[in-house]
Amino acid sequence: MASGQKATFCLPVRGRRMFFSPPKGGWWVLLLCFVLTTTMLADKKKGKQIVQIYVLPEPDALPKAPLPERSAPRVEELRAIIRHTVAGGQGIDVSHYQGRIDWEEVATDKTISFVYIKATEGANLVDEFYLRNLYGAKRVGIPAGAYHFFSPSVSALVQLENFRSVVDPRQQDLIPVVDVEKRGKASLVQFQRSLKAFLDGVEHMFGVKPIIYTGVNFYAKYLEGKFTGYKFMVARYADEFPGLSEDVPIVLWQYTQTGYADGIGGHVDKSVFLDRYGLADIMLPSSVRGKK
Repeated sequence: MASGQKATFCLPVRGRRMFFSPPKGGWWVLLLCFVLTTTMLADKKKGKQIVQIYVLPEPDALPKAPLPERSAPRVEELRAIIRHTVAGGQGIDVSHYQGRIDWEEVATDKTISFVYIKATEGANLVDEFYLRNLYGAKRVGIPAGAYHFFSPSVSALVQLENFRSVVDPRQQDLIPVVDVEKRGKASLVQFQRSLKAFLDGVEHMFGVKPIIYTGVNFYAKYLEGKFTGYKFMVARYADEFPGLSEDVPIVLWQYTQTGYADGIGGHVDKSVFLDRYGLADIMLPSSVRGKK
């Protein structure tokens, strides 16, 4: 019997066939089985012939008229991607990985308008080419700034002391950058607090908030919603930059780590300004700069 159909029972009573449609509910099945079983046993004792019970299915119900079609509700994106445009003007960032750089040769490439130079990392690492690169870039007139590679396994205070011991704000042309690429094993809250403490220390040194360097996925997982008051330099090695999951100031897009520049052997990271931003937006105030 198909699901959802009613049944009509045919019972022989005193030589005549009686048709019976049971009511709704399952109680009648047990009652009917009890009555029939008792009757059949009694008839068997008396030598009477056991009669058959026929179950006649009712015809299928007529199909119902289809409901009018309704358009499915539109599903909106939970997070709108903020897209950006390339503003023009680019720069490079270097470290000991590039080896000895011929800065006079680099200066012949007029598309390079600034350079960020690795200074320190973690508790006590100092880039061996930092001062050489800093003085070389400034000598040929390329605005230069320093960056620190943040280590989540080292306290913010210890890292700040390392950065302070190497970087003199008066020698810098650009707002410093804090490179944030590693999450560490601490809780997310502890990681964010440690990073914020380091950023606050750098801000106290320079009198301006540092720029945070990070990746698109890293930002979405670990930084989103907690550092919206900062400018960002975001790495994404693709043909276009779609943006982050929230609207924060993205000054620079590092679009390649395999770029080339005159005077530099091998690959070098390259970045471009986005939207309305330009060189003036990453320059330190003149009150901080001074010593050459």
